[in-house]
Amino acid sequence: MKRGFKNIDEEIHFFKYQKPVIVSKLIYYNAIYKIETRRPYGNKRIKKYFAKELKKLKRFFDNNIDFYKYYRSNNSFVDEKFFVRGKHDIRLWLDTFYFEADHRFSTSHDYKVAKIIANDLIQVYLEDRLNNINVKKSSDNSLKWTASKTALTELIYALYSHGVFNGGNTDIKLIAKGFEDAFNIELGDFYHTFMELKARKINRTKFLDSLCEALIKKMDEQDEK
Repeated sequence: MKRGFKNIDEEIHFFKYQKPVIVSKLIYYNAIYKIETRRPYGNKRIKKYFAKELKKLKRFFDNNIDFYKYYRSNNSFVDEKFFVRGKHDIRLWLDTFYFEADHRFSTSHDYKVAKIIANDLIQVYLEDRLNNINVKKSSDNSLKWTASKTALTELIYALYSHGVFNGGNTDIKLIAKGFEDAFNIELGDFYHTFMELKARKINRTKFLDSLCEALIKKMDEQDEK
């Protein structure tokens, strides 16, 4: 901003190629952070969630398909309107974001280029995450939880309460997710299930008690042989 540009070509090169590459990294990592922090639990819900994020990228592509064609075809005949400061044309695929930007350091379309670059990276990331889920599912040892979800919730909370993972410093959500992934099951609102267990008037640890009985019975049977 202090030095300025020697000529129009240098300014176009900066705003069309140099700045978007850097800004695209900011957009990409910020998007990945948001995607991962909002990611739900359970493979089925994760797959739907990632598919929804991919649809957002497709929607951006559809809404900007003319500019995509211009940029991807390496055209330059409108570069002086797109990538020179103060030359914006509201009729040429202009985003409202431009009116909020610093016009000393922005053109009408340099951010859109950064967004295109970032979206390509985000698409690769999402497709890779989906592929990993599918590979993991196909290589699964087919261990299926066939007791009730309530029983599994009871077991999870018992293990959590006893502090058997990471010295008792593991979040209950992480433990639940581990069981969901291991047994290919979705527990849903397991906290609500736990509240229902607490509300039982009789035998609040029904499943755990049945585990003890089954184990003792197996031991007794072994002793008799």
